[in-house]
Amino acid sequence: MDAQPLRIGIAGLNGRVGRLLAEEVPTGGAVLAGGTTRNGQTVAGIDCSVYADIAGLAHHCDVVIDFTHADTVIPHATALAESGTAWVLGTTGLSPVQQQAVDAAAKRIAVVQAANFSPGVTLVTRLARQMAAVLPGSEYDAEILEMHHRQKVDAPSGTALAMGRAVAEGRGIRLEDHIESGRDGHTGPRADGAIGFAALRGGQIVGEHSVIFTSGHEQISLTHRSFDRRVYATGAVRAARWLRARVAGLYNMEDVLGLERPA
Repeated sequence: MDAQPLRIGIAGLNGRVGRLLAEEVPTGGAVLAGGTTRNGQTVAGIDCSVYADIAGLAHHCDVVIDFTHADTVIPHATALAESGTAWVLGTTGLSPVQQQAVDAAAKRIAVVQAANFSPGVTLVTRLARQMAAVLPGSEYDAEILEMHHRQKVDAPSGTALAMGRAVAEGRGIRLEDHIESGRDGHTGPRADGAIGFAALRGGQIVGEHSVIFTSGHEQISLTHRSFDRRVYATGAVRAARWLRARVAGLYNMEDVLGLERPA
């Protein structure tokens, strides 16, 4: 007999990505088992069960895809771990305590956590790590430039920070010890080994990210541009389908794409 279709739930069904996920779940061969919205209100044009809280949704699906808000991470981690429901988490801007809740849940359930579910962004981030490992910070300045739509409330973006973290990992350092962000006024010269960030906002740009390595003799740029948020939805559904056969643990999009983890 064929295996039962994967049942996917969507946290934040009425969000920008949530609506796209509702379209992509059946396209990916899975079943849309339901979603959460504030106060459990239905969403026009989406035919599925709606729940006011994550616990109600978790008991009716195999995987929950979550692009909500950092404030929901701890209760979501608790509810999904208790129900044994796998978790695809795309929420960014987590505090150390919120990340600890994700790590604890991953000891009981399978979790894919990523700042960005685009395969292209995943590969650019991996290349940034590899390049940073062979382009020393004493010779190559690393800068990350990102631009998003005018409504975006956080800066640098979660994806930009993930790229910066990859550069830091490649160089064997902590991003928190070398980050330069939001330069303004008389800042003095650029610190040796710094990882710089610049954030631009305007119009309705979905997302543009560049990692730039510059020495006194050359410059190398890695750039990714997203034209449609649907790429995040299709990537998240791919991650949900991949999770079906996984044991408890914390995974990322490199795992989903079948890439070996860096040594």
